[in-house]
Amino acid sequence: MNDLKTALGLKILKIKKAKGLTWPEIGAKLGHAPVWSCAACLGQMSMTPETAAKAAALFDLDEDEAEILTAAPYRGSLPTAVPTDPLIYRFYELICVYGTTWKEMIQDEFGDGIMSAIDFDMTLERQPDQKGDRVKMTMSGKFLPYKRY
Repeated sequence: MNDLKTALGLKILKIKKAKGLTWPEIGAKLGHAPVWSCAACLGQMSMTPETAAKAAALFDLDEDEAEILTAAPYRGSLPTAVPTDPLIYRFYELICVYGTTWKEMIQDEFGDGIMSAIDFDMTLERQPDQKGDRVKMTMSGKFLPYKRY
């Protein structure tokens, strides 16, 4: 199923470009946040049948393709353990450099646990700067303490 989701994601990207759509526009049409909408269209989230129908109408997809959008994905779309795409690698680099710091600071504030990637929101915006525009990402995930048993 993952190969079908990946292939459909590539098709959606081509249609998105041909139609001149942006992820905020797509998110608004699907009724979800732009980041979630992008992840779902690229095969990393499952859509409800209602959302898949909206996506099918927007991207001129058939019934089989709409059904693929509703399937539970095999999450994790990177082809290698260490990403080679320069933009994605920078996120890997951030984890390598700041991962232990983020872990320590989150656990200092909340205790022993994790930040959920399931109950999670993220926004991305352009932040003008005289030295060159900056990328501002805000991530918000529910804190889940480890259970003692």
